[in-house]
Amino acid sequence: MNRCRAGVDEVGRGPLAGPVAVGVASVPKDFDWRKLNGVTDSKKLSEKKREEIYKKARRLKAAGQIDFTVSMVSAGVIDKRGIVPAIELALNRSLQRLGVEDTMDIKLDGGLKAPDNFKNQETVIKGDAKVKEIGLASIVAKVERDKYMERKSAEPIYAPYKWHENKGYGTKVHRAAIKKNGLTKLHRRTFCGNTH
Repeated sequence: MNRCRAGVDEVGRGPLAGPVAVGVASVPKDFDWRKLNGVTDSKKLSEKKREEIYKKARRLKAAGQIDFTVSMVSAGVIDKRGIVPAIELALNRSLQRLGVEDTMDIKLDGGLKAPDNFKNQETVIKGDAKVKEIGLASIVAKVERDKYMERKSAEPIYAPYKWHENKGYGTKVHRAAIKKNGLTKLHRRTFCGNTH
C-alpha cells in the first residue's frame, strides 16, 4: 500500500438532516486515470456522471487496483459534539478502515487534517478539483451519502421531507416540511435553529 497516495474529502457539512460523510481513496502513484475518466470535484459533476465514475471505481476496487471507503457520522453525534469533531471522527474511521499507513502520502481537501502521526499529509485548497485522489474521495462520499438519504426518504416517516430530492439540504420544500411535521431523529437540531 505504501506505493499509493490517499485522497480525503468530506461531504454533507451543511445539510439540516442526515450524516456527514468522509471518503478516503487510495490509488497507486502510477495509476492510469484514463480508467476513471472525468474525476474532479463531485459538486461539478452531474448525478449521472458521479454514478458512472462510482460504478467504475467499484469495479477497480473489486479487481484490487484501487481502494476506497466512506465513513458516516450521524446527526445525533453532530448535535452532541459539533460538525468539526464529527468530521474528524469520520476521517479517522475511514483512514483506519482502509488501513492507511502513517508513512503514506495523503492529500486532504480544504480545511481537513489527518491525525499528527501521518507525517506526509498536505491540505490542498479546492483539492477536490486539483488532485484526482481527493476528487475520487469526494465522488465516492457524495454517492454513498446521497444513496443513504434516498433510502431514508423512502421510509414513510421521512417521506414528507423529500430527501431523495434535496439530500437533507435546507431547500424551501424541506423547510416547509419541518414547519409542518417537526424534526425527526435524522435532523441536526443544532442546524435547524429557526426552521421549526
